[in-house]
Amino acid sequence: MPANEPLIPARLAYSANGTPYSELFDDIYHSTDGGLQQARHVFLGGNDLPARWQAKSRFTILETGFGLGLNFLATWAAWRDDPLRPTRLDYLSIEKHPFSASDLASLHARWPELATYSAALRSCWPILTPGFHRLYLEEGQVCLTLLFGDAQRLLPQLQAKVDAIYLDGFAPTKNPDLWCGSIYRPLARCCHADATLATYTVATAVRDGLSHAGFATEKRKGFGRKREMLSARLGVQHIRPQTRSIADRDRHAIVIGAGIAGCALSERLASRGWQVSLIERHAAPAQEASGNLAGIVRPMLSLDDNIASRLSRACFLFASRHWQSLIAQGLLLRWLPNGVLHLARDAAHENLQRQIVEARRFPSDYCRFLSADEASALLNWPVTHGGWLFPGGGHANPASLCQAYLQRFPDRIERSFTREALSLRHTGSGWQVCDWRGQVFAQAETLILASGAEAKRFEQTQNLPIRRIRGQVTHIPAGDMPALKLALTREGYATPALDGWHCVGASYELEENPNLTVASTKSNLTRLEQMLPGSLRNIDASLLGGRVATRAAATDRLPLVGALPDSMATIAPHTSRLSEIPRLPGLYGLLGLGSRGLVWHALAAELLAAQLEDDPLPLEADLIAAADPARFLLRRYRRGNR
Repeated sequence: MPANEPLIPARLAYSANGTPYSELFDDIYHSTDGGLQQARHVFLGGNDLPARWQAKSRFTILETGFGLGLNFLATWAAWRDDPLRPTRLDYLSIEKHPFSASDLASLHARWPELATYSAALRSCWPILTPGFHRLYLEEGQVCLTLLFGDAQRLLPQLQAKVDAIYLDGFAPTKNPDLWCGSIYRPLARCCHADATLATYTVATAVRDGLSHAGFATEKRKGFGRKREMLSARLGVQHIRPQTRSIADRDRHAIVIGAGIAGCALSERLASRGWQVSLIERHAAPAQEASGNLAGIVRPMLSLDDNIASRLSRACFLFASRHWQSLIAQGLLLRWLPNGVLHLARDAAHENLQRQIVEARRFPSDYCRFLSADEASALLNWPVTHGGWLFPGGGHANPASLCQAYLQRFPDRIERSFTREALSLRHTGSGWQVCDWRGQVFAQAETLILASGAEAKRFEQTQNLPIRRIRGQVTHIPAGDMPALKLALTREGYATPALDGWHCVGASYELEENPNLTVASTKSNLTRLEQMLPGSLRNIDASLLGGRVATRAAATDRLPLVGALPDSMATIAPHTSRLSEIPRLPGLYGLLGLGSRGLVWHALAAELLAAQLEDDPLPLEADLIAAADPARFLLRRYRRGNR
């Protein structure tokens, strides 16, 4: 399936004997002898679980067909019942045609013993859109990453080290695309030392294909009426060299910058047991670009579902789930998912918006197109053109997000505020952070810059492709403009009143003026008038307040997430991969969030924390590469500017 292929959900159906059935593949989802028993015998038993995970602090399973989710639920239940279980269980599962949450509820009702697990899964079940979806369960100890799409495309995009494989799916004769070398080879590439594999079929073509990919197979007693099943282990010669053990690492990091990027990263690292020293030059978090009263949270869309659209979708959906989980834990954050309406600029743009929704076939709970009449009725205000409605979008107060992130693991995040980092020094044992006197006030093996445009002040990072963007937001008192039930965007944006103020903005200017200007206010009001014709009445721009902040944006408007490049190092001849670009040891960045920081930051923090912890990564490889800070150096090298 191409990367831009729309996702087609599964359709609930049953065979004559009542077994869940796929009309697309003309096959049943599990053995007629029992789905849960098959999961336990074939997939857990075939991988010698739970015994094999009992000697490990973490364990990773990869499944090639999520289906009803029975294998996952059975594994989760076995993990919870095992007093010798690993601290963290990662479960990665690919599914080309996922079920809706309501269909899963109907299907899982057959196994009441799994009701608790099923309910928890369905409570965070993702909107059915293509790509990776990371879900946390059991207070973060069970991490389910769903890969929605075609396995032949997604497996090469997966970056993980796997301990066990559940090779599951419809029968090889019904779905041959799942039982071939383009599946087996990427599976082998993902394997960790001592990885095993299990499947229900012993078909000769399957055994031969696995053998060619490096797996040594053996037949075992099958389940139910199947006489045999298959178990396999990757040959030693095919196992990748192991990187440095996590247990050997100094799990202490310095994070510079306490805006939404730095606070989110601190929380994601702390959730993995890291100790974080958070450095901020101000006395409190969210004092600069993250200090605005409210910001808009919605994804981007494109007809070809390009890199930016796919990345923003993944980030938007992860952030929404993550914030809801923080709220469920009692943390106070102001996230108001009342929806976002993105109005078309003109008739041509309106037609394009309609085309995109029709071509992408997004579910209505993700995005749908509203006509001008429908949009006017929703807003209770006449508008000229229709637009996209994002029901799960909304607006958020960034400062409240920062506070919630820092409150989740307060004992693991040391706040070093009113301390300004003015220089960095690398020693043989890590990084030292120095103040204006040149005195060291923090040191660690790992250092992450999350300080926006200020990250360029250091000698090591002055060549980062980040530019400063001035943004002025205008505050309009509630009652002085139309009341909004949901956030509104076009070239600019307007929010429902928060604390008595509508936020309207924001300017996008390449200048450094920190003061409010009437010119920028008038520009914001012009964009508001374009969205809501006749809404300004007699508002005097010179009397309105607001806020000015400086954003930091990369030149391609994508974030910078990962190990920072060494721009002074010599790039080896014939370099063609990002992995070959020299990096500054132990120095990372979560930067360049620009005007989309509220959307990008949460998953960007999860990605960087996963990279540091050597977890399975939460995004496709091409999206990770698109956010890699070394991408600009590689492009320059390829152009011959060495």
